[in-house]
Amino acid sequence: MLDNSTAQAPPPSPWPTAYPDGYAVVDVETTGLGRDDRIVSAAVYRLDARGEVQDHWYSPVNPQRDPGPVWIHGLTGAMLADAPLFPEIAEQLAERLAGRVLVAHNAVFDWSMLAREYARAGSAAPVEQRLCTIVLAKELRLPLANHKLESLAAHYGVEQRRAHHALDDARVLAEAFRPSLHLAAAAGLPLPLHTCRPLTEWVDGASETVPSPRSGRPSYGPGAYRTTGWRPSRKRPACPYPNPGRLAPDGPLVQGMRVAFSGDTGIDRELLEDRATDAGLHVASSVSRLTSLLVTNDPDSPTSKAVKARTFGTPVIDEHRFTELLKAVTPADGVHG
Repeated sequence: MLDNSTAQAPPPSPWPTAYPDGYAVVDVETTGLGRDDRIVSAAVYRLDARGEVQDHWYSPVNPQRDPGPVWIHGLTGAMLADAPLFPEIAEQLAERLAGRVLVAHNAVFDWSMLAREYARAGSAAPVEQRLCTIVLAKELRLPLANHKLESLAAHYGVEQRRAHHALDDARVLAEAFRPSLHLAAAAGLPLPLHTCRPLTEWVDGASETVPSPRSGRPSYGPGAYRTTGWRPSRKRPACPYPNPGRLAPDGPLVQGMRVAFSGDTGIDRELLEDRATDAGLHVASSVSRLTSLLVTNDPDSPTSKAVKARTFGTPVIDEHRFTELLKAVTPADGVHG
C-alpha cells in the first residue's frame, strides 16, 4: 500500500470533448448604442481550447462621424482622424475571429456592432457562435454583486488598468474567462453557446462627410460629420391600437398585437422592430401572458423570452414567416373605415 509520500494525486477531470477548440475574446468601443452607431476601437485576445492566451490585437477605428461619448472611451475626433476605416481592418479582424467562439461581456452587443460594421463593408464576420460571460457567470452562480465587468474582474482578482479601453477590457475579460471556463469544465457544464446569424439585409443611415484635403478620406471638423450625439437608448412611440390578443395559428398580424423578439435575426433587429412599429404593432421588450407572439429563429433556446413563451403558450414564429405576415397586417377594429 502506498504511503502519503508516494501516493499520486487523482488525475484531473477530463476536458469536455464538446467544448470549442479556441476562443476570440472581443471588446469594442462605440459612438453609442444604436443601429447607426459605429465602432471607434476593437481588440481581440485569442485563446486556446483551455483559455490560455495565444496573442492579442488592437486597432482604433475612424467611425466617419462624431465619436460619441469621449468621456467613456477617451477617443476624440482628432485622435481618430487618421485611424483606419473599418473596411481597412476588416480582414485583419476576421483572421483573428475565424474558427473561434466569440467571447464578450454582453456578447449580443459586441456581436451586433461587428455584424453591422461587416454588413456596411459588404461582407460578414466569420463567427458561427458567441459566448456571453454574463450568462456564463449566472450559470456558474458566481457570487457577484452585479454583472459588470469590474465585478467579474474583482471576483477573480484581475486588475483593471484602463476601463473602457478596448485592449485592456479584452485583457481583463480574457483573464476572467479562463477560470470561469475551467469551473464549467470541472462541473461538466455545457457552455452557453449562441448561434451568430449574419445580417442578410442592411439599411444604413448615411453620414454626411467631408473628404480630407490630405488623404481624400473623410475627416473630422466642424460640419464634417453628422453629429447626432451619444444616446443610451431609443424610445419607441406608444402603440395607438388596443391589443387584439394572440396570433391565430393561420391568422394574420393585427395592428395592436404585442410582438417580442429573441435571438439573432438575419435582418438587423432594430430595422425589424422599426418595420413592426410602422405596421402598427406593439414591440415588447419582454414576454408576458399578454404577448401576442414571439419571433425567434431558435425556439428551443434557453433565453428568458423563449422559456416564458413556452410556459405561457405564446405563439412562436420564425423571422421568415414574420416578415411575410408583415406584408399584410390587418387594420385594428374600429379604427379604420
